[in-house]
Amino acid sequence: MTVSIDMEKCIGCMRCVDECPTEAIYLEQTTLHVRGKCTDCGLCYSNCPTEAITNLSPDRSDHMQ
Repeated sequence: MTVSIDMEKCIGCMRCVDECPTEAIYLEQTTLHVRGKCTDCGLCYSNCPTEAITNLSPDRSDHMQ
């Protein structure tokens, strides 16, 4: 996993789920999770309106929110 989702900042808009081309982000009950399919494309955190998603990949730190 290369991203982290802060559920306190998340408003549940589901943009990250809709934008993820690998379906790595999924909703389980009321919490979003990221599975190992994440390719660090950046679409989830670049489309998050509340900056609830943080890039954890050191080689892509230029894309961090």
